[in-house]
Amino acid sequence: MKDVIRHLIQQALTRLSAEGVLPEGLAPTIQVENTKDKTHGDFASNIALMLAKPAGMKPRELAEKLIAALPVDERVSKVDIAGPGFLNFFQNGEALAQRLEAALADPHLGVRKAGAAQRVVIDLSSPNLAKEMHVGHLRSTIIGDGVGRVLEFLGDEVIRQNHVGDWGTQFGMLLAYLEEQPIDAESELADLEGFYRAAKKRFDESPEFADRARQLVVELQAGDADCLRLWNRFNDISLSHCQKVYDRLNVKLTPADVKGESAYNDDLAQVVADLRSRGLLTEDKGAQCVFLDEFKNAEGQPLPVIVQKAGGGYLYATTDLAAMRYRSQVLKADRALYFVDQRQALHFQMAFEVARRADFVHPGMRLEHMGFGTMNGADGRPFKTRDGGTVKLIDLLDEAEERAYALVKGKNPELDEVELRHIARAVGIGAVKYADLSKHRTSDYSFNFEQMLSFEGNTAPYLLYAYTRVASVFRKLGQALDVPLAGHIRLEAEQEQALATKLAQFGEVLNNVAEKGMPHLLCAYLYDLAGLFSSFYEHCPILAAEQQDQQQSRLRLAALTGRTLGQGLNLLGLETLERM
Repeated sequence: MKDVIRHLIQQALTRLSAEGVLPEGLAPTIQVENTKDKTHGDFASNIALMLAKPAGMKPRELAEKLIAALPVDERVSKVDIAGPGFLNFFQNGEALAQRLEAALADPHLGVRKAGAAQRVVIDLSSPNLAKEMHVGHLRSTIIGDGVGRVLEFLGDEVIRQNHVGDWGTQFGMLLAYLEEQPIDAESELADLEGFYRAAKKRFDESPEFADRARQLVVELQAGDADCLRLWNRFNDISLSHCQKVYDRLNVKLTPADVKGESAYNDDLAQVVADLRSRGLLTEDKGAQCVFLDEFKNAEGQPLPVIVQKAGGGYLYATTDLAAMRYRSQVLKADRALYFVDQRQALHFQMAFEVARRADFVHPGMRLEHMGFGTMNGADGRPFKTRDGGTVKLIDLLDEAEERAYALVKGKNPELDEVELRHIARAVGIGAVKYADLSKHRTSDYSFNFEQMLSFEGNTAPYLLYAYTRVASVFRKLGQALDVPLAGHIRLEAEQEQALATKLAQFGEVLNNVAEKGMPHLLCAYLYDLAGLFSSFYEHCPILAAEQQDQQQSRLRLAALTGRTLGQGLNLLGLETLERM
């Protein structure tokens, strides 16, 4: 509808320009927004206020002329002027009902991508394989997963790249310890953190061990067969730990998506050589650097992007540049989205600029850092264990499930153990994910189990329960949500109209999530939708409707609500339940 209204306004502007009311050559961005108060219509535009000055007239006067010049469209029932000159558009209820009918008949719920389909690389999760995944990896993993799911639903081809830290000096230390302490089974390396700490202790206490570790780094980078065998063994075990977490979190990441730092090792010397051949390199204290005038330090000196240390070693920036070139030239990406901590913003700004100047990425490719804030404890500081250590992600998920189990069992003690555990998993894992996804991506937030497991407010339990309420209507009829229904949608009651208007916004919301990389927009939409359904359910009897055609209409509205809630929760990576 927003596109329809923009087109109508554009036609009116063209007509007024041709009549000499408006100057020729005006090409304003026509803004159309949803109104907050439905007594002021469904959509509003400030176009008259924007163009009043160049038109040489008062905003309300121009608004009147615009309304007179608007073409008639059956989807718009009337247009009013509000305040200083806003245009308020009321959509035709029958036209809205027809849109919802089309959405109900469509497996895709009438959702279409705004613009052409693209190939999008998503850089997400990226744990270091030297340690177990901790809470710091949660946000990258689930925000990247949610945005990836939305992009795929809209028709984009999504290529997930798990840029794991599987290379570098710490691996010499780990390989030396693995050499001393051979491992026969994965279970013996169940505690990766303990293994890492033991290796670090040996490294700090034994000069001979430290020398051996450094030597193993050299041999590993030179491609020594025994080193590579041990390194592969360690990575396989480490990645299996990661995969268990991904499976628990219900994110779409597999071993096939792993493209670690080591994958670019052979290209790093070429990256440096290519930067040199393009005249971008400067030697500074033995290091090879790219200086960018637009990035300066506190003293006003240009900041360097260091791509090779004085000793010959490479850095994160070198690997990132190699990855950008691979994603552009091999994967042929139109967009590359980097879901990495907000504190890395400057690194990515500079690396993106170097990649462009070096022609490592094609001109049309969008490089976007989707930065995020930190998950904090109740004290507002980064989330830690009581003794100050990092919280393992698997431990956090275990606790979430146990808390959810106690909560669900307290409310439904009659449920059998298998179903209790199933519901507890969906609610517990869903609560952790939703609490994160519902916050603005760039904001820090405080982790709070009590809040996230509440059945009130914008939480996973509230939304999962809202979905089960819809499902229960159809369960009473003995049929599923997706079974075709008789009749037609009629929007009579105020609550029916409000629910219908919100349902029609689903596609717009998903396109916003895809463009901005902001899953919280979808969370806010689903929360509003659940609230409107609750009001509709309370004021508009469904199964007890007075007339058959009214019941069919309300069943159709309920079915579309259920399918929209279910699809939205699925795109966030939450498992829906038929009952709680």
